[in-house]
Amino acid sequence: TTDCSSTQGGAAVTSGHCSDCWGGTTGNAENYMDTDSDGVCNAGSANGEADNCPDTPNNDQWNYDGDTEGDACDSDDDNDGAADDNDTDDNNEFECHDDDGDTCDECVSGTEEPKNNDELDGLCRDFVKKLGEGGWLKYCVPKAFGGKLESFDVRTLALTREILSYHSGLADFSFAMQGLGSGAITLFGSDEQKQSYLVPVAEGKKIPAFAISEPEGGSDVASMGTTAKLDGNEYCLNGKKAWISNAGIANYYVLFARTDDAPGAKGLSAFIVDADTPGITVSERINVIAPHPLGTLSLKNCRIPTVNILGNSGDGFKVAMATLDVFRTTVGAASLGFARRAMDEAIARSKQREAFGKPISEFQLIQEKIADMAVKIDAMALLIYRGAWTKDVKGIRVTRESSMAKLYGTEAAQEVIDQAVQIFGGMGVVSGVTVERLYREIRALRIYEGTSEIQKLVIAGQTLSQLN
Repeated sequence: TTDCSSTQGGAAVTSGHCSDCWGGTTGNAENYMDTDSDGVCNAGSANGEADNCPDTPNNDQWNYDGDTEGDACDSDDDNDGAADDNDTDDNNEFECHDDDGDTCDECVSGTEEPKNNDELDGLCRDFVKKLGEGGWLKYCVPKAFGGKLESFDVRTLALTREILSYHSGLADFSFAMQGLGSGAITLFGSDEQKQSYLVPVAEGKKIPAFAISEPEGGSDVASMGTTAKLDGNEYCLNGKKAWISNAGIANYYVLFARTDDAPGAKGLSAFIVDADTPGITVSERINVIAPHPLGTLSLKNCRIPTVNILGNSGDGFKVAMATLDVFRTTVGAASLGFARRAMDEAIARSKQREAFGKPISEFQLIQEKIADMAVKIDAMALLIYRGAWTKDVKGIRVTRESSMAKLYGTEAAQEVIDQAVQIFGGMGVVSGVTVERLYREIRALRIYEGTSEIQKLVIAGQTLSQLN
């Protein structure tokens, strides 16, 4: 036949031979061929690669829904009549195995994003459980209390976060909070506190949280309004905590409150508050662009025993800063994992995507973007692992180095991911595409554990003091 029709942006296309029919521009296979020689254009690309979707049942319909279950996230590249994996980013690599009827957006991201807080909480609990079973969480606590190493090894924590964030932001979040939430106990807790709270953290059986921010004070820790009044052998806590990661799923909180030992930062203390203690509630869940468990805590006459204090009364600011000194570098490492994934996705896309008769990777403006990405990623890695090495080997405070690692790591990763989205073009802003997900996930890292603006103040203060 000389007439064969396929869809291209909703319009019919006519060609002299069905084997030459040109396909759609909707993210599906690019070419349509008459594979069964019946004069009807019906199947996928001639190159035999991942976007090839043949007409396996020979029903003259392009077999994108290979298992005929009615969803849009299948292909049948191996001609076995069963659904395989979808190549939605046209990079000739399969993104996922769709055997459960997922939608395309869910398929593209590699992991289905939770639809509500119940699903989100369940997913994070499952990550913690699996990380515990796999031995990953043993690096979050010291050897004496179920860990792998004698003490914190920041290089190990950073490498772990880089690896996890490359694959899943929520897996990284779950790992990081096991360390940050329990870190103050590792550094300042009594042996009894460590035995009770660290061992189950390493096993993935307890989930901790770090509760320092408040509705009216995040960066300004010294202005904290939550109070802890000593009453006999108990402290009575009242106030609110905001932006608390793991709120609602945590088994306990390392919580900071004012004990009025002195004005400002010197009047703060740190406490362990079990989540089932009367008087503490999750008063609000906060939904953000990259979902993770986040909420507001309300404390109303919440009574805890005096033995739940970490260190001494008035040590709260020191406890918080020492904990962040360890984990701030690892925020940069998580950013590095995001950035590496974004660059890999962008390179694959640029090699496959054609414009003006050649892959866009051959255009100098795209090469410039790739070069900028590569430089930023290497610079990030050097700053991050310098900070980690300094802490591990020299055993000193690394306030300046960790702030540099977080500041540059998060800011540069944002730029790398933005360029990756640009290389993807329109597909880069489609919900569920990997670079779109990364674009949402990186944004919060420039805010939590000290905003970029605070990091600059810290770096400047440390640098100026060195010159005195």
